[in-house]
Amino acid sequence: MREGASLGEQAPRLDHLPPGERARATRLAAEVLRYRGRADALIARHTNRRPRPDIADILRLATVEMRALGAAPHGAVNVAVDLVRGLGPKGRAAAGMVNAVLRKTAGDPGWDELPPQHLPDWLRAPVAAAWGDEATKAIEAAHQAGAPLDLTLKPGATPPEGAESLPTGSARMPVGAQVSALQGYDQGDWWVQDAAAAMAVRMLEPQPGERIVDLCAAPGGKTMQLAAAGAQVTAVDSSADRMERVAENLARTQLQATLITADALAWQPEHSLDAILLDAPCSATGTIRRHPDLPFIRDGEGIASIIELQGRLLDRALEILSPGGRLVYATCSLLPAEGEDQIAAALNRHPGLVVERPDMQGVDPAWWTLHGLRLRPDYWPDRQGMDGFFIARLRKPA
Repeated sequence: MREGASLGEQAPRLDHLPPGERARATRLAAEVLRYRGRADALIARHTNRRPRPDIADILRLATVEMRALGAAPHGAVNVAVDLVRGLGPKGRAAAGMVNAVLRKTAGDPGWDELPPQHLPDWLRAPVAAAWGDEATKAIEAAHQAGAPLDLTLKPGATPPEGAESLPTGSARMPVGAQVSALQGYDQGDWWVQDAAAAMAVRMLEPQPGERIVDLCAAPGGKTMQLAAAGAQVTAVDSSADRMERVAENLARTQLQATLITADALAWQPEHSLDAILLDAPCSATGTIRRHPDLPFIRDGEGIASIIELQGRLLDRALEILSPGGRLVYATCSLLPAEGEDQIAAALNRHPGLVVERPDMQGVDPAWWTLHGLRLRPDYWPDRQGMDGFFIARLRKPA
């Protein structure tokens, strides 16, 4: 994380490991980031000075293994000491300290009382300003809890054994479920899609035969939802590599869509459009519970340019939408500037534009705001939460 690279970008460094070890290492790295604040607080109780960064990482790793993941202290401490010794003379000199500190953190009763990892200041301030400090703390707790595996089913498909049916229509599997091993994967009965993300297409209410464009379509979850509803779908995205993934997902699920690699700001449809789904590029701050590395590799810089791009995409989508058509705008962001504020600004720029509030299965009325549907990680606390999203449905004047 000190290099500013995400866990996904650093994954090739693990290619030399067998698949099982690679998966375990990836999970450990994610959990250390998820619990880093708590681990640092516990370690600080038992050290006289701040350890070197590489030694601090090993202390965090062993502490999280023992306290969050239930690893046996004897084994975790021994492995950590061996890792430190492998760092050279300075590491060998620190081995005794590491051994002593970890034996103390293993038995410290204060672990459960420590607060979750805090959001970085650049994100915490606007989140707290929008929903208050208690809601912010609840969001941080939801991030620490991680994310289960949500599935969107094709019409008539049977969910895998052990799935929980969510109020909004998604199916939820326990944390750690192996996707390719689940019933119905090879048959293309479903695809992975967080329950919050799946609500965007449900808000659009696609009808059979409608001409609908999915702008910024990759990786294709919403494209598949639209196709499964019987719409004539055109998926547009600027990344050829990401569109290959959309094609693979469509092939596995045996669904049809026209795929176009193009800049959404420049692309021009050949036919009139009944509806558009715009899942706009965003800060992705709503996905921290499944991407715990995000707060460590972002500093808030660049969000202003993202917000400017979102406004341009909204304007372009409304320009190519047929009169009387509907547009769903969505971002997986916790920031009102990327959601509610964007819609407020669009209403000012486009006279006659209307925000609609359709009836939606399983949606708590309290989640609606003046400008759309606000979803947060702390919602459904008894069901392990959901990603943070903002979704709005707009109707263009006829």
